[in-house]
Amino acid sequence: MVIEENTRAGDDERYMREALKEAAQAAEEGEVPVGAVIVKDGQIVARAHNTIEAARRSSAHAEMLAIEAAEAALGAKWLTGATMYVTLEPCSMCAGAMVLARISRLVIGTEDPKTGACGSLYNIASDERLNHRIEISAGVLRDECAALLKRFFREKRQ
Repeated sequence: MVIEENTRAGDDERYMREALKEAAQAAEEGEVPVGAVIVKDGQIVARAHNTIEAARRSSAHAEMLAIEAAEAALGAKWLTGATMYVTLEPCSMCAGAMVLARISRLVIGTEDPKTGACGSLYNIASDERLNHRIEISAGVLRDECAALLKRFFREKRQ
């Protein structure tokens, strides 16, 4: 069991680094630096970052775009067995979309105490009143994910 846990932790860090690459791309584009990747059967099936400003769509969050891309790539409306890695805790819109898409597991980089809906402010992803619940792991590469966001907003204020 220890080997299995260590492998999972290693995979979580590896895929979160991929999500961080997406977040860094968002920052370069002037978007809030949030990145997401979706993994199924050990393969990245989708990756995305925020494009809210460029798309002029409030729903163009990394998680929403990654879900759409994964569904298209897999030709399926359910993402059962998939894990989403996201650098910032999802909001209520994204958490709801993950539940509806039946994502099995969510790995969060850093929490969002202002709008987080996967444990901080709400917990839509694990709400027992809903027909699907998502296993959540938080804090994977927390410092790196938080630092990217802090740097972005510090530069915006200057």
